[in-house]
Amino acid sequence: MTNQLFEAALGIKAPWYVHGVDFDTAKRQLTIAVDFVAGSRFAYSGLAGEHPVHDTHKRLRHLNFFQHECYLEVRVPRVRLPDGSVRLVEPEWVGQLDGFTLLFEALVLMLAQQMPFAAVACIVNLSWHRVHAICSRYVELALASANLSDVDSVAIDETSYRRGHEYLTLVADMQARRIVFVTPGRDAKTIESFAAYLSQHHGTPEQVSSVSIDMSLAFIKGVGEHLPNARVTFDKFHVVAHASNALDTVRRQQQKADPELKGMRWTLLKDANKLNLAQLTDLVALLRQYTTKRTARAWLYREQLREILERKQIHVVSELLRQWCANVMRSKVEPMKEVARLIRRHFDGIVAWTQTRQTNGFIEAINGLFQAAKRKARGYTRFATMRTVLFLIAGKLDFSAFNSHAR
Repeated sequence: MTNQLFEAALGIKAPWYVHGVDFDTAKRQLTIAVDFVAGSRFAYSGLAGEHPVHDTHKRLRHLNFFQHECYLEVRVPRVRLPDGSVRLVEPEWVGQLDGFTLLFEALVLMLAQQMPFAAVACIVNLSWHRVHAICSRYVELALASANLSDVDSVAIDETSYRRGHEYLTLVADMQARRIVFVTPGRDAKTIESFAAYLSQHHGTPEQVSSVSIDMSLAFIKGVGEHLPNARVTFDKFHVVAHASNALDTVRRQQQKADPELKGMRWTLLKDANKLNLAQLTDLVALLRQYTTKRTARAWLYREQLREILERKQIHVVSELLRQWCANVMRSKVEPMKEVARLIRRHFDGIVAWTQTRQTNGFIEAINGLFQAAKRKARGYTRFATMRTVLFLIAGKLDFSAFNSHAR
């Protein structure tokens, strides 16, 4: 009765059966012996018919039995093929990595998507390296079978992963909201690598019609050379961020001679709708002096730029943006003039936001999740590990083809 109970719990079917169960309370381990009926013959993938058996032995880690570790001691058959060679035929519930069942690997994958590898290793009583090996195997299997034929709108951004200005470039599918490509570096070659990756996964560089990037010259060059049909959109939040930086530069320059500006940094940089009453009072008092204080004028220019980029008519935005640049260039607010020059150099991509409404907000959120995971793990040192972590966090990979228990 005990053997039949464990057969039902494990989903074991003929010719497999539970031969015996050993419960070691001292070691806190449950060992289940699994065998196959004597005289059974087994099919081998790619060859017709069933073949006679040689046998071998394998120990597999399974899900815990309550708080006790559970292992399967399995007689795994080796079959002799017509050509005389001998091949291993593993049961369908054996995992992708040697020594584990599919259910155990599915548990590790689920945990690893929520916590660092070290924490998972502690929970399941494995080494960090074994946990990483399981996750890496599944990520690589899923990526190898990925179909990117429907990817036409992407966002590209970089994130730091190690001291010394070491960067990764991330590419996200904006329709599916998932990471599809990760590579070291942040130069034009990263875009070339992505284009080649598309070609290897049922896609073509020509299918990409829209790309959202920051104003990195390397990314602009890479997109122009390797994604020929892509319309570039510069995220409006990056544009406004440049204006905010210029505003803060003006404040720092002016506060040396104007003590009233000290302590107003966040009052000026925050959204006016999020200011408390005291901050709002200080801001209104400053703006009343806009004719004499460049910091006030810089704040007004920043807010005008924000309002222009919120509009949806491309011809209106184009006209207002040209006028804004002209007004700023006639002013004496030097740092804001740099923003006007930047806008003029990237005018078409900035205006494109009006129609595409495509931003890098999603991919930057992923950067935040990755940096948080890195801090929890006290840093990662290898690119391969970071790539695995990024795809577990934000790749939305489908593992079901390799493990029916994994999602």
